[in-house]
Amino acid sequence: MLILVLLIGLGLSIMSPYFLTRSNIFNMLDQSVIIGIVSVGMTFVILIGGIDLSVGSVVGVTGIVLGLSLHHMAIAPSIALAVLAGAGIGLVSGVLIAVFGLAPFVVTLGVMAIGRSLAYILSGQTAIANLPDALQDIVYTNVLGIPSNVLFLLTLYLAGWVYLTFTKGGRTIYAVGSNIEAARAAGLSTLFYSILPYVLAGALSAIAASFSVAQIMSADPLMGNAMELDAIAAVVIGGASLYGGRGSMIGTLFGVFIMVMIRNGLNLMGVSPFWQGSAIGTVIIVALLVERFVSNRASK
Repeated sequence: MLILVLLIGLGLSIMSPYFLTRSNIFNMLDQSVIIGIVSVGMTFVILIGGIDLSVGSVVGVTGIVLGLSLHHMAIAPSIALAVLAGAGIGLVSGVLIAVFGLAPFVVTLGVMAIGRSLAYILSGQTAIANLPDALQDIVYTNVLGIPSNVLFLLTLYLAGWVYLTFTKGGRTIYAVGSNIEAARAAGLSTLFYSILPYVLAGALSAIAASFSVAQIMSADPLMGNAMELDAIAAVVIGGASLYGGRGSMIGTLFGVFIMVMIRNGLNLMGVSPFWQGSAIGTVIIVALLVERFVSNRASK
């Protein structure tokens, strides 16, 4: 993945002299934050063999919850309320899937529709503005020359990598995704770790919404529209298997960077946004073909 990132960066820098400038690099890092945070939660979900189509609408509805809360409460409790709401939505999805045995695709598709509907209802079909200026500090404060939102993203991925690599919970998540019956027979807490990824996905979607609201100083019910597709794409491009049991945080981070780099490079070259979707779609299909090829080789 690192080699692929470097090759894409080299190619785009040749095609556009503005690609490797300092300002554009920081611009790409900034563009990676929102989708990068959501992709962390999606990684956990896909590792257990699930899927979450609701993360985009959760970004939208929790962004509205945050915007409304900021008119009545301080910044910290407002963000906490939004994160709690996102985690609650994820808990509902996780329970319906893990306890009642419903299909993840269908459950999260339904939650996606409900979330988007609630975003419109709660907001009154309009963006919520007049937010406190101090909210911007969570995005535009620099720590050792690094924007705070970018630093949070990198710290989040480091924490996710440590958890999946070195803890019993992380190993259990891989085990659930590889073979849940074997994991259950081994005495692992399969029910808890089948629900936890959806809770994390909902909570992280709310955190992503908080950064997005702070960046534009407005909460729009359309926020997060189609973000679930970008998150799934980032995880798949990063080498995760949609069947569960294989993937990594580092791979997902590279997947996010690849998507952002391609979009940024095409923008710099003046390529129509309509063609950019084709480029990302092609990368996703190629990533799936590579994943299938690697799976077939590993099974031999």
